[in-house]
Amino acid sequence: MDKQKAFGLWSAVFLGIGSMVGAGIFIVIGQAGAIAGNMVLLSFVIAALIALLCGYSLSKLAVTYPSRGGIIEYLVQSYGEGFFSGSLGVLFYIAQLVALGAVAKSFGTYAATYMDGSVTPFYTNIFALLILGVFVFVNLIGASLVAKSESVIVIIKLSALALFSIAALFYIKPSHFTLADTPSMIHVLFSLGLTFFAFQGFSVITNSVEDMQNPQKTMLHSMILSIVLVALLYLCVTIAVFGNLTLPEIIKSQDYALAQAAKPAFGTIGFKLIAATALLATASAINATLYAVTQLSYTLAKDGDLPELYERNIFHNTEGLIISALLIVPMILFFNLGEISSVAAVIVLLIQGFTHTGHLFKIKETKANLMLILLAIAGTFSAAGFAIYYTSQKIEHFGLYIVLMFIFAFVLEVLLRLLANRTIKKQL
Repeated sequence: MDKQKAFGLWSAVFLGIGSMVGAGIFIVIGQAGAIAGNMVLLSFVIAALIALLCGYSLSKLAVTYPSRGGIIEYLVQSYGEGFFSGSLGVLFYIAQLVALGAVAKSFGTYAATYMDGSVTPFYTNIFALLILGVFVFVNLIGASLVAKSESVIVIIKLSALALFSIAALFYIKPSHFTLADTPSMIHVLFSLGLTFFAFQGFSVITNSVEDMQNPQKTMLHSMILSIVLVALLYLCVTIAVFGNLTLPEIIKSQDYALAQAAKPAFGTIGFKLIAATALLATASAINATLYAVTQLSYTLAKDGDLPELYERNIFHNTEGLIISALLIVPMILFFNLGEISSVAAVIVLLIQGFTHTGHLFKIKETKANLMLILLAIAGTFSAAGFAIYYTSQKIEHFGLYIVLMFIFAFVLEVLLRLLANRTIKKQL
């Protein structure tokens, strides 16, 4: 029976790489570079180590509780069917919406570079809303064609990034890597939230556990391989960007720094090609994430943790798709890319932190290494803390945004229990 399952080692690795190398690197390399300067290389290394620790923890949970629900299932198993696990389930849904808003905003930013003049909020928002609407329509009528093309898209974007990195190496200016004007080491820690966000797709591998060959071995091995390979790619891309652009240039073009860095090697054509690759990567990420968010909201509604209307069918999908899309619209309109990326990064880190903390309650069942789980907890919460501290100085009321999201998730959970008599339940 195992041989008939879809995911072997390398297909699972490919799934993880495709999920991570989506919009993340196009969004964060300029944003994080503006904080840490050329020391962002170290930030990516530390973020990769935290991702490996988190991947280890999730792998152990996945083989112990093999469910397509992934993190949602692990939260309920760890904390029980109570208010806390229910609130975290709702918060995880919100986190996916914020991340999707960041990806859509990134698409809008890169698309706006094709317009005459500088990138403006008007064009950015128009293109972001347009691509969101396109994929809502695609998901309503059925996304089978786009789903089948995902592997091709992954190959194209990986090839483009590899070609860019190799070619750009010949134009690197060593003087850009001097430590003379480098921000202090504390800025490396401040940038961790964003660099970790570039890896955040690795958890998707756990959702394939029911279709995985020999998950006891394949899950952990595929998790480690995919994160290591993506880390190497990110380091090469970062060297290429910082070797070709000065820090002031990166800060000026931080929302599309990857495309700007292609100019010295390829000229304007290079800029347009990398921008096109970013559009392709973000578009595929929007389609895949929108589908995943719809399935997540449906599962939460079916399990009793979101209103019943999320379950209702509309065309070939559910009303949850429409509701989710409508909730993303104000994020696109009222947040800039830096703000929404920072919010998404922090929430992803906090959800990871709570998941690994919950793992401590089940460690006898998972037989995981206690020290590695503790390091995963320390890494995620520390990175989130540094990100909140730094971003609060740049974005007014940023900490309040995060607190309000937790309060909203808790209040919604309470209302669902009191008014609709709905509670989250274990799938296993």
